Amino acid sequence: MASANVRQTAPSRRRLVQASIAVSAWGMGYAVYRGYYALGGTGWLPGQLADPARFRLINGAAVIILLIAAAAPLALLPFWRHRRARLVALALCWAAAVGCVSHALINIIQRILSLTGRLTIEYPTSVWASINHRTADLQDLLFNEPWFLLEGLGFAALAWIALGPGRARRRWVGSAAVAISAFTLIGLLSAFGVLGKVIIG
Repeated sequence: MASANVRQTAPSRRRLVQASIAVSAWGMGYAVYRGYYALGGTGWLPGQLADPARFRLINGAAVIILLIAAAAPLALLPFWRHRRARLVALALCWAAAVGCVSHALINIIQRILSLTGRLTIEYPTSVWASINHRTADLQDLLFNEPWFLLEGLGFAALAWIALGPGRARRRWVGSAAVAISAFTLIGLLSAFGVLGKVIIG
């Protein structure tokens, strides 16, 4: 029956718990980083702020989202035991994996193109009075986007472990890969103004 418990072996359950803790800790670490800026920190900024209060507000909102993301893997642990709840957990992991990996790929490619002079990334003047483009590119390329990439892969790992070998796992991975490819293409076309200018990240 749909409401029946999903059988999990002890090793797979243990791996799922360990992976959930790791993904949660990874998300918490980035929340602390953004929390530093939300509380008024200014270290490692790639430029001069035009509106520090607005910058704190943006980071404060990011902290809330990141804390929810950090709590999600642990909150989902009971969901994996039941078929209907498991579908919700798989959908949430799919959305997180697709969103984070797409974000990382789009921005990594943009930053590389910016560093080579093939793309100019515009920054909102409502936040930044001036900015060092190279410093901003390197900070995003070497720190911010690797976090998003690993966060997305972490949520993908949760689904991978929970699904186990078989057709369901292949469908989940395949659909996520197609979605990531589509979103990455759309994001890059937007960055070059083909689909209209969009600020991503």
